[in-house]
Amino acid sequence: MKTLTVTEVARNFSSIMDGVEAKQEEIVLVRNHKPIARLVPEPQAQNALEVLGDLYRTLDDDTADALVESVNSGRNAGRGTLNELRNPWDS
Repeated sequence: MKTLTVTEVARNFSSIMDGVEAKQEEIVLVRNHKPIARLVPEPQAQNALEVLGDLYRTLDDDTADALVESVNSGRNAGRGTLNELRNPWDS
């Protein structure tokens, strides 16, 4: 994380934004020695497979196994349902 004064950012705004985008660096803006704002790069776009992989890593073992089984049965049958999966957000 980089710390820059508001004046530095104002004088070099375009190059600062290029750095945030290209290097995915976070910048804290400081005025009068106090942090006042933060520039944070947008997360990079993910495809559906990457999102599913991220979700899979958050599931408990039983739910993850049911998801894998459901996906595999859907591939084999040409279609499938996810009815047997437990909703992880239900209490």
